[in-house]
Amino acid sequence: MPAPSPWWTPHVHADRRPFLLSRNRIQAAFRRFFEERDFVEVDTATLQTSPGNEAHLHAFATEALSLDGSRAPLFLHTSPEFACKKLLAAGEPRLFCFAHVYRNRERGPLHHPEFTMLEWYRTGESYESLMQDCAALLRLAAEVAGTSTFSFRGVSVDPFLSPERLSVAEAFRRHARIDLLATIEPSGKTDRDALAAALRAAGLRVADDDTWSDLFSRVIVEKVEPHLGHGRATILDEYPVAEAALARPSAHDPRVAERFELYACGVELANAFGELTDAAEQRRRFEAEMVEKMRVYDESYPLDEDFLAALAAMPDASGIALGFDRLVMLATGASKIDQVLWAPVPETTA
Repeated sequence: MPAPSPWWTPHVHADRRPFLLSRNRIQAAFRRFFEERDFVEVDTATLQTSPGNEAHLHAFATEALSLDGSRAPLFLHTSPEFACKKLLAAGEPRLFCFAHVYRNRERGPLHHPEFTMLEWYRTGESYESLMQDCAALLRLAAEVAGTSTFSFRGVSVDPFLSPERLSVAEAFRRHARIDLLATIEPSGKTDRDALAAALRAAGLRVADDDTWSDLFSRVIVEKVEPHLGHGRATILDEYPVAEAALARPSAHDPRVAERFELYACGVELANAFGELTDAAEQRRRFEAEMVEKMRVYDESYPLDEDFLAALAAMPDASGIALGFDRLVMLATGASKIDQVLWAPVPETTA
């Protein structure tokens, strides 16, 4: 079978162009949406001293060369989050950012090594305000694209319906018959053996070296995510504290955090937090994440000390990261992310 034609081949570009023009119109409409609500657009640096400190995110590494020949490690950021929060500490009350971000080990219909993240932050407002933003942006994307339905792999969503709000604990009960909160202590400490027993009872695989987090992720992927965002979008809310490294604990239950993810057509679109502003606790969580990263992948990333210093001065805020390309896919009917990227990263072979 011959290799597919490159994306820049005229006939391939002609097929992709309607998706790309819709992308531009949606992006312009989103900019107006935020500007009308007194948000300021910011443009953050791609090169950072730390790409982020989540165990299962993989960065692209590079280095800075000085005139005297010395070298310093740098990374392409996996999110503009650290820089945006520094700007909150600097005094910006509402901001948004369309950022090119970079994640290694990711390529497929919904993944690309370089993609566009839309992030926005509100100081002094609860993370429920971000849920309202999400509903409004889904409607706006549909209006601009001229569609009343989002579809992907046979699953459809009406973007004009209000999203359902579902807690992670309820999703575990509903779709896996697992009492998730029974495996979490009031301190947030998790009970791996209790969750393993619950998975076995539900007929799910458990390996000897699985951590609590591994087991949690298996239930999410195999039992929960396939049911999310059918008919209407789903806001999957109140993640366990152990699965919310950058979010503050919930005021009504310390076992869970102010974190939600937005799903449509079974596709994860956004990840939101009531932001953690306790610098000491954030350091502890980052260090734990890097211990896990070293255990699993035999590598870790440095902490951004400048970010931790700024966090101590950051006001209460809520923030969210939305995969803009994925939303464009759903709004335009594209079947893979490459179709909505003006110039995709070339495929590489070993």
